[in-house]
Amino acid sequence: MSRQYLEFLKDLSENNTKEWMDENRALYLSVKDGFIQEVNEMLEEIKVLEPGMANLRPKDCVFRQNRDIRFSQNKAPYKTNLAAYFAVGGKKSEGPGYYLHIQPGSSFIAGGVWMPSAEVLKKIRQEIDYSGNLLVDILENPDFKSWFSGIEGDQLKTSPRDYDSDHPYIDLLRFKSFIVSTPLSDKEIKSGEFKEKTLSVFKVMKPFHDFLHQAIEDVESGDGLL
Repeated sequence: MSRQYLEFLKDLSENNTKEWMDENRALYLSVKDGFIQEVNEMLEEIKVLEPGMANLRPKDCVFRQNRDIRFSQNKAPYKTNLAAYFAVGGKKSEGPGYYLHIQPGSSFIAGGVWMPSAEVLKKIRQEIDYSGNLLVDILENPDFKSWFSGIEGDQLKTSPRDYDSDHPYIDLLRFKSFIVSTPLSDKEIKSGEFKEKTLSVFKVMKPFHDFLHQAIEDVESGDGLL
């Protein structure tokens, strides 16, 4: 089934119109159903890794193909990727999660927290302030480094409020997102090997996920912000 993904997405990127999608509705539904099935298979393994996700269903994780074009200059109606986000609370959660992105020439596995709210970001920075050594140990672990080059994303040019520029973990505190990622090849998508690789990478990523979850746990359970 996964052999169809890249071909469909390539054709969609070249014909991103409602008319084309209507004409190729059967193909789209076949791709969609196949992806949901494979996400379901992965989800069963992820639930063992993350018991807090026990109630998740595939539809809680898979993103819609339609784009929200209301406030975008790009009026193309459809996303040209397939994606799923595995997190406690589902794909709309602001909490840490595991992400799979399938797109011709640009597929990848990722995880963490992307552009968190001010309250969540504050909690993560507090955790780094208190226990930054634990995060450094995670990032420097040889298994972790074999997949990830480090935290990615934008950083503040100056120190965040309440933290001195000479703070021992100032480079980590400056991040505005806390994401790690590793690429997937088209060959791995076509062969279906991406599923096993994604699950293996998620297992290596778990300590990073746990650190972020610990940081924002009070927000999730106490303040109702997520």
